[in-house]
Amino acid sequence: MSIFDLFKQIESNTPTVTGPPEYIIAGLGNIGDKYHNTRHNAGFMMLDAFAEKCGAKFGKHQFKANTAMAECNGVRCLLLKPDTFMNLSGQAVTEAMQFYQIPPEHVIVIYDDINLGVGELRIRKKGSDGGHNGMKNIICLSGADTFPRIRIGVGQKPHPDYDLADWVLSAFSQAERDLLAETAKTVCAALALMLDGKTDLAMSRYNGGKQKKNKASQPDAAGQQNEGDKQCT
Repeated sequence: MSIFDLFKQIESNTPTVTGPPEYIIAGLGNIGDKYHNTRHNAGFMMLDAFAEKCGAKFGKHQFKANTAMAECNGVRCLLLKPDTFMNLSGQAVTEAMQFYQIPPEHVIVIYDDINLGVGELRIRKKGSDGGHNGMKNIICLSGADTFPRIRIGVGQKPHPDYDLADWVLSAFSQAERDLLAETAKTVCAALALMLDGKTDLAMSRYNGGKQKKNKASQPDAAGQQNEGDKQCT
């Protein structure tokens, strides 16, 4: 194979995405090496897997976020990982929404949930922030709660007295990372359905997952899932 044939092959394997996006898919997390593979970064992890499946490459910084353009089943998407840290995720999400004039119903948010077992997921069309500071900021700044969302289970605190911030900023074990790798495949399949307007089907097919368990009551299970509260700005 000549060098020119190699270039053609590389080009043919790289999706060409043109025009404005029809959807935004935002994965929530905290930037920086110290937060890599931590529970609070489950949204980043799932979005990275979806980008890889679509052949999209992150690296363009705009809207206070690390972004990539992708195409899935003919639908153009802006993939967005906020650079703002979790509590101010809404700054990045709403800036991109305003720029492209995308309604909340076309903004899918992926984020961690301590009330679900590791590897379990929940898909919803809309709803409250559920005590998650990243989602709270998005709802506050946008004035809407009609964002479709995929919540990724990261497990409850080991015991009630365990500090919540320490828990969500703790790293996944290797066994948990292996489990989340399988969850990522499910998330990719669910996103393909949601982008095709089949969120109800995605909910019925994928809500729950293999790690569904009976959940013990936790005093602050609905508490803030971050290292501190910040006002909506």
